[in-house]
Amino acid sequence: MDVPKDQMSTLLDCGLYNSAQMLGCFLVSSSSVNNDSSPHLKAENLALHGDALFRDKEYKRAIHVYKQALQYHKIIPKINATTRSSLSTSNRSSSPNNFNVSAINENEVKFKIASCHCAINENRAALAEMEAIPSKSRNLQMNLLLGKLYRYSKHIRPAIACYKECLRHCPYIIEAITSLAELGVQAKDIFSLLPQKIVIIFCVSNLMFKTPNRSGRPPFDQFESNRWLQRYVEAQCCIASNDYKGGLELFSELLQRFPNNVHILLEMAKVEAIIGKNDEAIMNFEKIRSIDPYVVTYMDEYAMLLKLKSDPLKLNKLVHDLLNIDPARPEVFVALSVLCEGKDDRAALTNAEKSIRIDERHITGHIVKGNLFLSMNQPEAAVVAFRSAQELRPDLRSYQGLVRSYLAVSKTKEALYAAREAMKAMPQSAKALKLVGDVYASNSSGREKAKKFYESALRLEPGYLGAALALVDLHVMEGRNYEAVTLLERYLKDWTDDSLHVKLAQILAATNMLQDSLSHYQAALRINPQNESAKKGLERLEKLMKGVDPDAPEEEEENDGDDGDGDAEEAELL
Repeated sequence: MDVPKDQMSTLLDCGLYNSAQMLGCFLVSSSSVNNDSSPHLKAENLALHGDALFRDKEYKRAIHVYKQALQYHKIIPKINATTRSSLSTSNRSSSPNNFNVSAINENEVKFKIASCHCAINENRAALAEMEAIPSKSRNLQMNLLLGKLYRYSKHIRPAIACYKECLRHCPYIIEAITSLAELGVQAKDIFSLLPQKIVIIFCVSNLMFKTPNRSGRPPFDQFESNRWLQRYVEAQCCIASNDYKGGLELFSELLQRFPNNVHILLEMAKVEAIIGKNDEAIMNFEKIRSIDPYVVTYMDEYAMLLKLKSDPLKLNKLVHDLLNIDPARPEVFVALSVLCEGKDDRAALTNAEKSIRIDERHITGHIVKGNLFLSMNQPEAAVVAFRSAQELRPDLRSYQGLVRSYLAVSKTKEALYAAREAMKAMPQSAKALKLVGDVYASNSSGREKAKKFYESALRLEPGYLGAALALVDLHVMEGRNYEAVTLLERYLKDWTDDSLHVKLAQILAATNMLQDSLSHYQAALRINPQNESAKKGLERLEKLMKGVDPDAPEEEEENDGDDGDGDAEEAELL
């Protein structure tokens, strides 16, 4: 009795993949299908069984079965040739029905094999399978996968060609648009791939409006139904070229047309996190979670921001939620790593490495891994991690990590090269300028240059507190305490920030203005009760105010022992 093949197809269509793969075992082992005389049937059965295994995520088994199907598929032409020869010699007419014709599509099977290899991070094997498919036979899915594989293997030109082919098939493939932008393709070249009707409307609308908005672009309320795709292309190209301000402006315009668009909000939050607009990024991430609490994409970025803001309650809840949504995503392990950081750095490092094993191209996994190595005093290993992140997509955080790592091993030349590389990539970034200043500030002979870079960063972005605090540190190193205090007091008039209060409290304590220092430590803790520097500084200050040496060893009931933390605290606070 034969196993009904149509029932196998029904199970697959209904998503009952486990049942389908079990039925497939009966189908491929049926004695009624002769391997020699009916290879076309054998190939079809194996392909169906492979589909069941593929969809049931048994990728290794699926690859094995698909390859068997292709082997039987190759036998068919030989058998047909033999049949035709015997029929012609006996002078009998032959009908097409007499010949075995396989229903499987060889290129489709190769595509499925490649997809299986991709699922288990065997990208080289996947690329070899995809390149075996003739270019004229590739459909939309095939071109998209091949574009990814070429990009992973750093074959930029063929990757661009594949993504362009995708947009010729369908101009609304957002993934292809983003990839082309990240590969350096200009917006105008991407426009040329879109339907001419949309492009003409876009160009006409640009010419009609004589009064552009602040970004130099026409308002969004005209031709909006036809122009949003061009705005999206422009935004991604801005972000890819490190024009973060322009990209955020365009995304904001798109958000007016598509309120509560989770994808746009995620893109904005990610960019804001990268450039250090932490409050805005947190606000957008919170809005995203209120709209769709089951989003996992970029939530590791949110976890990193919550860690910076010292908000353990929200961070714990976020990690708990992510684990319940999908514990197999790399973002979840990065969030776990961030949660463990400072408490158990080994566990944090293990989780960061797990995220990379799941997806070796997950950038935040490499960045968190680099930061952990720095905190564990392993700067050489940190350099490797930050370089890995940079190779995937250079952004400010990987440059910052590299500079810190190189300075930790006194490689000033390499640190300066990385900082200048950041400044070249982001000429309008105050944070890149500050990075160059940090390198010069590490050496007493370069402090004057450092001062110029910090001041330039503040002229470019007056609200950049990182540059202000770095300039304060420079004043203190040079013995200019009055200038340092004046600068901090000026910033505190406009910005309520706990780090400014802590820095001012430290300087005031060092100059024996203990009461003023106390008030600023208390102000910092009112803003952020979790600020560890403020807690430690306040504890130290209270000892000074009581006339107790804060560096003296603490007496214990059983025995006397050195604290060992005094010197470290002094170095941190002063």
